[in-house]
Amino acid sequence: MRDDWEPVRLGDLVAIEHGWPFKSEEFSEELTGRPIVVAIGNFRYDGGFRFETTTTKEYRGDYPRSYELLPGDTLLIMTCQTSGGEILGIPARVPDDDRVYLHNQRLGKVVVRVPDRIDSAFLYHLFRSRDFNQALCATASGSKILHTAPSRIEAYEFRCPPIGTQREIAAVLGSLEDKIELNQRTNRAAEGLARAIFKAWFVDFEPVKAKEAGAPGFPGMTPATFDGLPERLTDSLLGPAPQGWQVQTVGDVATLSKQQINPQDYADELFEHFSIPAYDAGQNPVVEPGSGIMSQKFVVVPGCVLLSKLNPRIPRVWIPAPPNGRRQIASTEFLVAVPKPEWSREFLYCLFQQEEFRDNLAQSASGTSNSHQRVRPSDLLARAFVVPPKAILDAFNNQVVPQMALREALQAESSKLVALRDYLLPRLLSGRATVRRLQN
Repeated sequence: MRDDWEPVRLGDLVAIEHGWPFKSEEFSEELTGRPIVVAIGNFRYDGGFRFETTTTKEYRGDYPRSYELLPGDTLLIMTCQTSGGEILGIPARVPDDDRVYLHNQRLGKVVVRVPDRIDSAFLYHLFRSRDFNQALCATASGSKILHTAPSRIEAYEFRCPPIGTQREIAAVLGSLEDKIELNQRTNRAAEGLARAIFKAWFVDFEPVKAKEAGAPGFPGMTPATFDGLPERLTDSLLGPAPQGWQVQTVGDVATLSKQQINPQDYADELFEHFSIPAYDAGQNPVVEPGSGIMSQKFVVVPGCVLLSKLNPRIPRVWIPAPPNGRRQIASTEFLVAVPKPEWSREFLYCLFQQEEFRDNLAQSASGTSNSHQRVRPSDLLARAFVVPPKAILDAFNNQVVPQMALREALQAESSKLVALRDYLLPRLLSGRATVRRLQN
């Protein structure tokens, strides 16, 4: 720790403001351009928002305009529903995307009071530190659900570097964050294109409808593939479907691997652990020693697709990246689906991502509440869908597999960047590493 790093109390530099108790009966999942109510579920567990992969709700009632957030405002989670308090204090910054966001209760807004002494970008990374999280957990109220408060957050004490050093630290960590975010945007675009093609070809049957209407071709589909399509839709067990296409089940095109391992039998070995929290935190498996992983886990077998059994309406579908020299395991909350020969994991992935497919699974899920429903393996295998002939499947794979390969490569790069960011974060914040030393 350098001598010019000053011990300070957070409340001497910033104020933490409560949000407004917006009425749940005025929430709507139908987005029509009204203000968005920020919820704890919209946060990534390692910091930042994930509006694109979580339920987003707008507000249709009246509210004080003082609770409208500005782009760049930082919010902190003040309630965590697990006794470990893993997300207590996790920050996120309001995006600048022309939408209005509202400051909800249980979230603290950070207001910088002394801008010449503290940099807001530096603060964001400070809030992501384990030391900050542990300090809030130590003073939180509650046992199963932990709560902190503005006064407890403001009581946090740390050694604050000079403003110039703060900006240097924020620049280094911010450049890693920016690259990770760029990769994520590219990944979302690649995945979105793959899912759009799947939906158009195999759910809405748009190319066949176009051919039936006399169109000479279909955008994105080669003439040879278009010419090989049937000319009309006919009735099937699932409703109108392309003539000659079959109705089959997931069990006809995939199997479920049940191979398990007890990581504690390999206490000193490092595993890549695919879990629900890791998926929600950014789809990066956590590297953990076997000694710290409780209970049996599924083995992640080559070429598989992971589908969460828990709350099927929430899209948790994962294509594991190739192992980085470690064995891969998955929580038993996932089903390990392996495509049969002639079927691709990309096809299976896009099938599992379809909203209609997830809704159908949810209707047969077991559980006593909407928040703890689970898919039975037998119900997944029995789920029916319309199956294209091999020539159309091959054409789909020719377009989609390269897109998903790019996504996989960027995901692997992001995993390395996340590991580097998390390695540097405590060292830079404590002064054990300096920006100049890193540059040299």
